[in-house]
Amino acid sequence: MPDKEVAQIFTVAVKSQFNIQYPIFRVYKYIDKAGQFYTVLTESRDSIGSNKDTISFNVKAITLKNENGKLSKVWELSDAIDKAKKGEQAIWFWSKYIDFKDLDKDALTEAIIVYGTEGVNHFEDGRIGIAIFYKAQKIMVRQQNGTLDFERKLQVEKTFYTLPQSIQNAVIEKMKALAKKWQAIFPVGWEEAMKKKQTVITGKN
Repeated sequence: MPDKEVAQIFTVAVKSQFNIQYPIFRVYKYIDKAGQFYTVLTESRDSIGSNKDTISFNVKAITLKNENGKLSKVWELSDAIDKAKKGEQAIWFWSKYIDFKDLDKDALTEAIIVYGTEGVNHFEDGRIGIAIFYKAQKIMVRQQNGTLDFERKLQVEKTFYTLPQSIQNAVIEKMKALAKKWQAIFPVGWEEAMKKKQTVITGKN
């Protein structure tokens, strides 16, 4: 959505009502047979890096339904850097991989939200979160990268494997694209493990 339209809808009062604390990074508007929706992506923007990049320690997404001008919350998602575990430096939404599509042709939009972190070795020890929103369910796929195979861990919620195959395929294609760009370093054999519906996949499998 254009910034001007975002400012008109997401006033100070609306932000307060829905606890939108961080600066708005982007808003997506979509309409399907269930109504009109806004997905708001926010990032905390805590500091400025050496390359003039904005660094965030927290992210939050919230989807609101618009019914005749009245907004109501449908779902939300939040995450933050893990300062203790891996020395994570920043977290942000990866808009290149975010989609709002009717993947199973039921006239309802499925949202796929991708975000990630950067560690001391950039993507090599960062994390990735893939959130799938399907018929009021939030289903997560989480990846811990690592330079060595035993450091890598892919976690897939069991409900992921109950999704229509078209949605599963769309997520797996995004995972392949992430791997191709070296933003994700999955455990060896992860695709075969997912075909077997494994929920925890590591280099020790």
